[in-house]
Amino acid sequence: MAVLYSYSPMKTANVYFSYPCFTQVTCLSGWLTLIFFAVMIASGCSRTGISIQKPASATALGECVVLVHGMGRTFRSMAEMQERLVVAGYHTVNLGYPSTRLSIEEIVSDNVPAALEQCQQFQPSSIHFVSHSLGGIILRAVLKEQRPANMGRAVMLSPPNHGSAVADSLKDWWFYRWINGPAGQQLTTDSASFPNQLGPVEYPVGVIAGDRYIFFDFWLSSIIPGPDDGKVSVLNARLEGMRDFLVVHETHPFIMNSEYVQDETLYFLKNGTFRHLKKPPQAVSGSDWFSFPSK
Repeated sequence: MAVLYSYSPMKTANVYFSYPCFTQVTCLSGWLTLIFFAVMIASGCSRTGISIQKPASATALGECVVLVHGMGRTFRSMAEMQERLVVAGYHTVNLGYPSTRLSIEEIVSDNVPAALEQCQQFQPSSIHFVSHSLGGIILRAVLKEQRPANMGRAVMLSPPNHGSAVADSLKDWWFYRWINGPAGQQLTTDSASFPNQLGPVEYPVGVIAGDRYIFFDFWLSSIIPGPDDGKVSVLNARLEGMRDFLVVHETHPFIMNSEYVQDETLYFLKNGTFRHLKKPPQAVSGSDWFSFPSK
């Protein structure tokens, strides 16, 4: 069941990135985005690593969750979500992988198996998954090849399940290629793109999409048709075979830090559906500051 929450119409100019910039706002937004990505690269977004956390024995559920971060991020971007899962009683394996250096196929074969092995060491009754952005595509690729016998449920946050118009527009730009690497070239919306070749899912998946953009993603939001989170449209986040779909008032970079999104993620892992509150909370300071509703 899909539930969409609407805003009053807000027209956004269809401004594509070029130089010189069409507007001062778009130019400032574009440069802030470039600075943001440059900082992420400098902070080690191309490195590998795994954060493993166990719940207190009194609250342990005997289940494990693998967390998979998005493009240009590290496992630390999923730290708040991991903490909520641990408090709820889940063993957690938070995977870090070199998203800006490898293709999706290489990430799937070289990095994900270690996370699954770590989870299996807990001898869980179920293995669940929580992914963000590119992590959702990696998750789909992994589970298409080999699904754990004790497969549980999966929640995908802002996944480009049908690619992103941002990749369509910027894939040939040298800076985009340098920042996002081979995987960034695979996230286009054409029928031959990697996400569009994966097909429908056959396991319990809940998808959460955002409909607000952070201030430095104004120029990217202007590229994307329809409601979006500054990187992925609500429409392209949908997935054939998904069990449930939810749109929240959050942005792409910080959707995983929203307390409401964390609550919905926990609810889906336990029940296989979202709560679908009639009045979902607005973005609050600390989880999604200085953001705006998309068109």
